[in-house]
Amino acid sequence: MNTETRPISEISRQATHILFKEMGIVDTIRFLNQFSVGRGDYTKERENWLGGITLDNAIAQIKAEKNKAQPGT
Repeated sequence: MNTETRPISEISRQATHILFKEMGIVDTIRFLNQFSVGRGDYTKERENWLGGITLDNAIAQIKAEKNKAQPGT
């Protein structure tokens, strides 16, 4: 067991090398992408998508679409 403190960059390089060797490049990249930080501001983007829609508006829209898809109900 190595008790010497190493720079995180060296540890990351070694860990990536081990993953490539054991799992292959595609699975390693897929694995590492789990931990990447997203971009942007989800809260602001969500506000742009939804605007001022309320829960009641959303439910009414869902029901209207459902009724269009099932004529006669």
